[in-house]
Amino acid sequence: MSKTFEDLRAFQRALDLMVDVYAATECLPKSDLRPQLRRAAGSVVSHIAEGQGRLTHEEWSQMLSEARGSLYEVQAHVIAAAKLDILTAGVAEHLKKRARHAARELDGLIVWVRRRGPEKKRL
Repeated sequence: MSKTFEDLRAFQRALDLMVDVYAATECLPKSDLRPQLRRAAGSVVSHIAEGQGRLTHEEWSQMLSEARGSLYEVQAHVIAAAKLDILTAGVAEHLKKRARHAARELDGLIVWVRRRGPEKKRL
């Protein structure tokens, strides 16, 4: 397994998504969706990183669950922003594709962590 959270593919894909969310929302009006979308994208990244720092696999699994919830929040905000014509269809599709890539990696990491059960992680 990876030594740091930065080595995790789930972290890397989530970070790619966050960077794209920030770029896509840079020119948007400061609507309620702009900060919510950015916070949710950042939350995915930070929960993955925080989970790697937890002492047990059970704690890590919980943080990954939080990351997954935030990822779904990103997807919901992207759909809403496209429906409200805040994001173009092309930008929304790009962000949804990035979110799907992040979700695949995150789901794989969740399975890996859950297989390890509640024992303590090696420090």
